[in-house]
Amino acid sequence: MSVRPLRASPAGSAGAPHSPWRHVAQAAAALAAGMGVGRFVYTPILPLMHAGAGLSASAGANLATANYIGYLLGALVGILAPAVVRSRALLRASLVVLTGTLAAMPATHDTAVWFALRLLAGVASALIFVIAVSSLLSHLREYPAHLPGWAFGGVGAGIALSGLLVLLLRPVADWRAAWWASAALAAVLAVASWNLRPEAPPTTTQATQAAQVTGAATVTAAAADSSDGPRTHRWFTALFASYTLEGIGYIIAGTFLVAAIEQSSPGPLGGGAWVLVGLAASPSSALWARLGRRWSRPDLLLAALVVQAVGIALPALIGGAPAALVSAVLFGATFIGVSTLALATGAHLEFPRSVALLTAGYSVGQILGPLVVAPLLHHGYQQALILAASVVLVAAVAAAVLRIGFPHHMVVVRATAPVRQPAPTESAADAGSHR
Repeated sequence: MSVRPLRASPAGSAGAPHSPWRHVAQAAAALAAGMGVGRFVYTPILPLMHAGAGLSASAGANLATANYIGYLLGALVGILAPAVVRSRALLRASLVVLTGTLAAMPATHDTAVWFALRLLAGVASALIFVIAVSSLLSHLREYPAHLPGWAFGGVGAGIALSGLLVLLLRPVADWRAAWWASAALAAVLAVASWNLRPEAPPTTTQATQAAQVTGAATVTAAAADSSDGPRTHRWFTALFASYTLEGIGYIIAGTFLVAAIEQSSPGPLGGGAWVLVGLAASPSSALWARLGRRWSRPDLLLAALVVQAVGIALPALIGGAPAALVSAVLFGATFIGVSTLALATGAHLEFPRSVALLTAGYSVGQILGPLVVAPLLHHGYQQALILAASVVLVAAVAAAVLRIGFPHHMVVVRATAPVRQPAPTESAADAGSHR
């Protein structure tokens, strides 16, 4: 399939056309810095902090929670202040702040300061994510879904790069060097994404059209609520429950998987498994988008959750190198895909503010995850992983309920007459609506 040149943005320079792949690369670098490094580098560094900084298991869970609280706060800013997503200055400031918080972690042993730094890093990560995603959906909306899908692969690439960096440093350096190196990696990625074009502000004509559409949408939403509301609520409730439970289960594995593997298999296996998570995650969003051409989203969501639950449970039930490596592949290949599928399903149901509601539920789940398992960590990480897998299985049950009578063909209520249209095919929203 040929790729057309990107149309010049009003904010673009000299009105020259831009390559879509250049935009993909810049957005991928931003997501790699904000999510892959800024958010998830804590996972491979956590065992080093246990050994070298005297960080307890419960304190480690609290630091993870701080980051997820910060992420929720940053996401809420993006929801409540739409102009934020169009600010290049805020993107650059967030990249600088994120890099600074990583570099500052080795400067202290004070848990309260670490808590504040991880909280601030969470806010910066969320803002980077919101701006980068809005940029992708704005500038690549007319292109095949695999393009933004590959951009979201930046999250996995950031996980793989930061995990490899920590793995290489372990024999020769301590936890401080790991944080400094991750800050340097984030700085390189920040430079690569520095000129990313945010979503363009609407022109006067676009604003007028948006106001007209908003007015029509209000009437449409009222009609939909009165006619199709109960049926839509039924499926959205199952989706919301499934995605919130996924937030709880996945984040437990995303935080403690390396520490759990290293507890039963000391050495580089845990760090190597985390690199494998990133490598598996890199192409996953694009691949799930392609699978959506042949199977329905609820079916794929159910399959992805079951596979993820198996991947999370393996290190706790079997142990050893083969189980750890298979676990890493299964987890990496599904956690971004689940988000892609869930948010695209919410958009398909045309439920009001579905993306905001699902993201809020997912974020609350991420906050609850480390808190729920904190009492279990005194006995090791195996019980925490089993609990996480169980929660993801319950999420799969909710996804199975979602499949029952799912409206693959929606009735769209318009000002004239209802028009029955097929379920939307693969689109940029399918690949771009995650985390």
